[in-house]
Amino acid sequence: MYFVKIRESIMIAHSLKNPFFGPAQNVHGATYVVDVSFKSEQLDEHNVVIDIGLAHEIVKEVLKKLDYQNLDDLELFKGKLTTTEFVARHIFEEVSAKVKNTFSGKIGVTIKENPSAWAGFKP
Repeated sequence: MYFVKIRESIMIAHSLKNPFFGPAQNVHGATYVVDVSFKSEQLDEHNVVIDIGLAHEIVKEVLKKLDYQNLDDLELFKGKLTTTEFVARHIFEEVSAKVKNTFSGKIGVTIKENPSAWAGFKP
């Protein structure tokens, strides 16, 4: 299996309005390190999984909409619990939609909340 991984970081704020989350019910910030992996069993006609420059631009474009935002204020996330897992799924869906006509491999998203905890999504 071949892969290309793109790493970017974003700063977000949010609150998790459910007693399950204890103090995280209050507004708090996070700096997420986001890894988006593109995997393929085969290389394309250029001997690459995906054009790294294109992949990087797509990931940056998707993340730009979240960077320096309070997720609670975004219409897209109104009434949602914006857990790290949920945000990873959102990023996966956005990136997947942007590459659906040019990339046929698998995509995975991992978000690192801090040096010892991360979550992600891959189908």
